[in-house]
Amino acid sequence: MSWLKNLIKYYFSKRIHRDKLHPSVGIQQRALMLHYQVAQANKQVPAFNTTGFKVFSQFEEDGLLLFLFSLMGEGRKTFIEIGSNDGINSNCSNLAIHFGWSGLFFEGDLKLIRRGEKFYSKTPTPYHPKPKYVQAIIKSENINQLIENAGLSGEIELLSIDIDGNDYWVWDALTVVQPKVVVIETHTEFGLENIVVPYDSNYMYPGKHPIYHGASVIAMNNLAEKKGYRLIGANDLGMNQIYIRKDLLLDEVPTVSPESTLWHPKTKADYSKFNEIKDWEYIKG
Repeated sequence: MSWLKNLIKYYFSKRIHRDKLHPSVGIQQRALMLHYQVAQANKQVPAFNTTGFKVFSQFEEDGLLLFLFSLMGEGRKTFIEIGSNDGINSNCSNLAIHFGWSGLFFEGDLKLIRRGEKFYSKTPTPYHPKPKYVQAIIKSENINQLIENAGLSGEIELLSIDIDGNDYWVWDALTVVQPKVVVIETHTEFGLENIVVPYDSNYMYPGKHPIYHGASVIAMNNLAEKKGYRLIGANDLGMNQIYIRKDLLLDEVPTVSPESTLWHPKTKADYSKFNEIKDWEYIKG
């Protein structure tokens, strides 16, 4: 009966996303894109942290990314999402569905991949460019080869990393592509500590403790600067930090401090969770 369960899940998912798939959603976003471009020409660009909204993303990333690519242009319309789940509720799906982007979804769970492939086989049309799914447990040792094997290298528009584990170490190791924009998960529970959990190639969430993995916003920012990126903001809760290449949008989008992205009351309240693991092993970022 597993086939029946999967069929029910698929049609239930389509029903949930029906409103998000309506052509009017794409039309409204294209109008907003034009609005941002006019504002850019008139030197009246809104503040980055006011532009967020959610269509398919978990938080406000869809709006933030639309704003950035309205100003810098869509380029080759290419993305890589590492830790994509089914690729439907993700940081790249809005761009894929409503703007014709293509790219790679990396996910370890084959059931989630099959669900995503079925969704995109007819979404938004059977003739639309389709993202490619790659099943893999992502590690520092394999990320570059996996991307090359999937046919991508060089400059891409967007990289999103959310693997609840070695996010920091995977980005550190990544050299085969050069994204213009990077969205990557950090641990806001670490507050303003400059720490990274040591690399463990066999890590599987939740490991020894649900928050004992990843890197603080300070450590991730240090890595970003080393790789040629600058911090411009985050989602409201601060865990998904957003970086752009240092040569892009210098006049339109200012650099911000990691501290400024941790303003939300819930985020500050979560600092106390660090006390449970504060004496465990860490590396300075």
